[in-house]
Amino acid sequence: MTYQEALSFLYQQLPVFHRDGAAAINPGLKNTLAFCEHLGNPHLTFRSVHVAGTNGKGSTSHMLAAILQSAGYKVGLYTSPHLKDFRERIRIDGEPIAERDVIRFVKHYRSLLSEVKLSFFEFTVGMAFYEFRTQCVDIAIIEVGLGGRLDSTNIISPLLSIITNIGLDHTTLLGNTLAKIAIEKAGIIKPETPVVIGMFQKETLPVFENIAQRQMAPLLLSWEEFSLLTTEQTTNTLQVSLKTPEDEILTYSLQLSGSYQAQNLPAVLVAIRLLQLAGFTIASNAIQTGLSNTCTLTGLKGRWEKLHSQPRVYADTAHNPPGIEAVLSTLRAYSFSKLWLIIGFARDKEIASILPQLPIDANYIFCNANLPRSLPAIELKKIANEQGLIGIVIADVNDALDFALAQAQPNDFILITGSTYVVGELRAL
Repeated sequence: MTYQEALSFLYQQLPVFHRDGAAAINPGLKNTLAFCEHLGNPHLTFRSVHVAGTNGKGSTSHMLAAILQSAGYKVGLYTSPHLKDFRERIRIDGEPIAERDVIRFVKHYRSLLSEVKLSFFEFTVGMAFYEFRTQCVDIAIIEVGLGGRLDSTNIISPLLSIITNIGLDHTTLLGNTLAKIAIEKAGIIKPETPVVIGMFQKETLPVFENIAQRQMAPLLLSWEEFSLLTTEQTTNTLQVSLKTPEDEILTYSLQLSGSYQAQNLPAVLVAIRLLQLAGFTIASNAIQTGLSNTCTLTGLKGRWEKLHSQPRVYADTAHNPPGIEAVLSTLRAYSFSKLWLIIGFARDKEIASILPQLPIDANYIFCNANLPRSLPAIELKKIANEQGLIGIVIADVNDALDFALAQAQPNDFILITGSTYVVGELRAL
């Protein structure tokens, strides 16, 4: 079996969310527990941190991993979805799982599929936990795939949990109110296990408080621990100053330069304090090194990533109303002559809530990822036109970027966003 044959098996034999949507989800933990029992319960052999949220969970996971790597620990990192290569989902000290290890795992355990009807995600979670045990990681940062309560990753017993923020996304699966979605995310709160809350709203905080109280889990509101003073975007970094309750001023330089990362930072810092209390040695210079080199250390891509200088070209995987709002807030810190927006969405996204957020005066290029779940660019153009957003259709995102680069002036700005999968197809990423 070659690596490509192993991937073909995963994509063709198993239900995959990015292709099949909700039909690819097996609600509940029964399958994952059964699979991991076959694997010898690897999830019980390493320490972990569990991270959920609508937006920010990926960035938070990568920042934590980078800090722990900088402190000298062997760190497993499980995230989803991937942008370019399946192996991005499973990393150890920033390095993707080896192709030979993917092949070996698929060859050895594919026969179980006749006994345990697994989805792509369930099989991948088992592979990640197996790899982390095999490689003897000191700690693993585990990002929730979808929701939390019924997510396959929710079989772990973490040292602490983090919930980054709540927004309206996947409403057909998680609920159509912030409170309902918060219940699903709060499903990762474990008995007597600290939970760190990032951003919250009046609808979500009571949910977190009630569930934490029932679980006797210490609840920490990160914005009570660290209040934001200033943010400043430079060419390649985001400078963030915070104040502690003791009036200590802390300043950090983040390689993740989108201004919205300032919302994720307090939860990261509270989590680090909890890990220090749990016995991890994490010096202040390791925190700064990890934050200023997150992408370099962990391989994170697609978060306000700069692709070109004149004109400026940035790509961001924002794909729901709060994510788009955060990206547009970051964009407002830049000055430019004309904005070019290359956008594409999945069919199941809250497009009716997203389009009114977008600026009327941009030059739009509508595209779509090469996936069945993607909304065809011609359909997106029709919907956008009804909102007063005028542009052209160039379905392939790379052709769309080439067109924009050919037409734009050096002081223009080109932004590619709206879908993880659209961004993932960029050759320039």
